[in-house]
Amino acid sequence: MLTVDFSRFPLAPGDRVLDLGCGAGRHAFECYRRGAQVVALDQNGDEIREVAKWFAAMKEAGEAPDGATATAMEGDALALPFPDESFDVVIISEVMEHIPDDKGVLAEMVRVLRPGGRIAITVPRYGPEKVCWTLSDAYHEVEGGHIRIYKADELLGKVRGAGLKPYGTHHAHALHSPYWWLKCAFGVDNDKALPVRAYHKLLVWDIMKKPLATRVAEQALNPLIGKSFVVYATKPHLPRIADTDTDSAAEGDAAAAGAEAGAAAQ
Repeated sequence: MLTVDFSRFPLAPGDRVLDLGCGAGRHAFECYRRGAQVVALDQNGDEIREVAKWFAAMKEAGEAPDGATATAMEGDALALPFPDESFDVVIISEVMEHIPDDKGVLAEMVRVLRPGGRIAITVPRYGPEKVCWTLSDAYHEVEGGHIRIYKADELLGKVRGAGLKPYGTHHAHALHSPYWWLKCAFGVDNDKALPVRAYHKLLVWDIMKKPLATRVAEQALNPLIGKSFVVYATKPHLPRIADTDTDSAAEGDAAAAGAEAGAAAQ
């Protein structure tokens, strides 16, 4: 189940991709299938080891094209172990709501992204998330849980403040919002409640079968109750120092020439 829409977030074979806070690896696996050079990073060692196993299995099964590479590693989102401008693409999905210093994470992503590179950020949407918080304290008051709910304008403002240029947004996973409302209403650890079990079966069926009816329904409902808010942005190209120096020198030469001409006329 992908939250990033790769029709809006194009990925070319050979692109260097960082899936930051990769979790179980769903976006990293898709990038690998598309021929990218993928680094999946997370602070959870158990999940990283599982992602590494899946990468190996995908390679063995021939699911990734020639030239694609995949690495899974533990790391800190606030101190990424990569040089500046290491990646063409950065994805951070359902992570920033967990991290107190979200501006610090944005700064690190911008640092390792090359000028002209693209970034995709997904977070829980304000409305559906607010319902969850209202129904259940246990939903978010846990170690490593959600510490904030983003409004769209707030997240876009932070993205722009980090030096990125947003170019698109959308909502995703409308059919998942009622599931989480049921979980919160009946107890987030209570998977035996009949409504929760029944709805979970529906979601599994939908993910596996992808029937037209549910795809159309979700597309129609996403603007209303989509569980996730997705932002796509680019890192602008900055003027090169050499170009700036050349322009300044040219302006200085022109000014000097003008002064000499004025002196000769006198």
